Amino acid sequence: MVTGLLRSIFTFSSLTLVSRVLGLVRDVVIAAVFGSGAQTDAFIVAFKIPNFMRRISAEGAFSQAFVPVLTDYRAHRGPGEVRGLIAATAGALGLALSGVAALGIAAAPAVVALFAPGFAGDPERFALTVELLRWTFPYIVLISLVACAGAVLHTCSRFASFAFAPVLLNAALIGAALWLTPLFETPITALAAAVAVAGVLQLLLQLPFLAREGLLVAPRLSWRHPGLRRVLRLMGPTVLGSSVMQLNLLVDTILASFLVTGSVTWLYFSDRLVEFPLGVFGIALGTVLLPRLSAEHARSEPERFSRTLDWGLRLVLLIVAPATAGLILLSIPILATLFQYGAFEAGDVRASALSLAAYSLGLFGFVLVKVLTPGYFAREDMRTPVRCAVAAVAVNLLLSVGAVAALRETGYAHAGLAAATGASATVNAGLLLRGLLRRRVYRAGGGWPRLALQVGGATALMAAALAYPAVQADAWLAAGLLTRAGWLAAAVVLGAAVYFAGLYALGWRLAEVREPPGAGAG
Repeated sequence: MVTGLLRSIFTFSSLTLVSRVLGLVRDVVIAAVFGSGAQTDAFIVAFKIPNFMRRISAEGAFSQAFVPVLTDYRAHRGPGEVRGLIAATAGALGLALSGVAALGIAAAPAVVALFAPGFAGDPERFALTVELLRWTFPYIVLISLVACAGAVLHTCSRFASFAFAPVLLNAALIGAALWLTPLFETPITALAAAVAVAGVLQLLLQLPFLAREGLLVAPRLSWRHPGLRRVLRLMGPTVLGSSVMQLNLLVDTILASFLVTGSVTWLYFSDRLVEFPLGVFGIALGTVLLPRLSAEHARSEPERFSRTLDWGLRLVLLIVAPATAGLILLSIPILATLFQYGAFEAGDVRASALSLAAYSLGLFGFVLVKVLTPGYFAREDMRTPVRCAVAAVAVNLLLSVGAVAALRETGYAHAGLAAATGASATVNAGLLLRGLLRRRVYRAGGGWPRLALQVGGATALMAAALAYPAVQADAWLAAGLLTRAGWLAAAVVLGAAVYFAGLYALGWRLAEVREPPGAGAG
């Protein structure tokens, strides 16, 4: 039985928070050492390509298809059959992605031309991206096996090791940027090499936790295994359905490669900041909900299934509304405090702030997709999210091309790309929610209008409190590190205090987020 949702979310979120904070430190170091020039653009693309494929194949489609099947096996089959499914799945995943990695390394120039066609006009930047991609591509195999191990542990309500794994990646990149760059003819190659090393470390971290659960098995090729074939059937449609955000961000990268140098980096840093609340809360909530919903579906408990979804959506409203307002209002203060050092200048902060504010408008959509898709995947409905994803990708493509055409000469085209991605995520989330409501898989509980008014009022009070620091852009850009850090900490504390005080004054109480009874509860 899956229990302790809040405890699991807190564990996953707190460890993800450590990783994201270290990730911000990583980005600060990279910005300070390399700035927003051609080298940084090249590394971001070289890292984004295997990362993009990993999020689709492993953490996206694979995990969403594997967890419901494994949950069903754990509920209705013996330990030997569960271990057999894990072995067959790990073997198939490892072999398939090893082939993809080998092909990617051999065809690196063609891959770069596909993912960043604008680099073709800059032979040096193109050649550097190809070189870095050959270092980073093996990461897809290693991190996909990490995702497989994480999916297994998630069905055991063990989230800590997988949530902690990115800490190793961030630590490796920080160390490489600070100490290993002199060892390479092209300094930024040290970052690409660190990515591959981090993949090994992340995989090794999972092994003792699997052994503790009695689920550490050697991968085995068994293509006729019925559970594996079931996973593969489910996985096909989910490639698109579970990774629309990645596809949209890839469109941003492709189109940004045609814009002025630095556009890829500006979008990257603003996306990283939006991913902070998305990873700490949205991905954590979606990851924890999937095995819970899968168990409730396996036990034929539709009422509990609906109540679990409703509880998750209420948490989204409570957390994402103030996060959205805070990111928009404090975009320049946050970026200046974190990144305006060394080669990353005030102009880079202002440019990145535009795309950060634009991405933030889609934060609700980004998070809701992570929370709503488990409502389909837990029921092994893979077709509906695909249809929603196709519509969202079409919206993003149309809006992105239009933004580049309309804004290319203004210097705001990268912000237009970010706004298009946010709009696409909102469309995707809206379609997913409509589908669950129409099929009565999800039935909204009572009290939603009251909660919306409470959150809306508290967010408005918070925005009013942050209005003054938000408009002092010149002061933030001119201040020193300690001054900026002090101001930003004060602004964040003030905003949080006003928000929660406003909620309390409007009648909201913490007891309202008490989790519903779990699958199989009496």
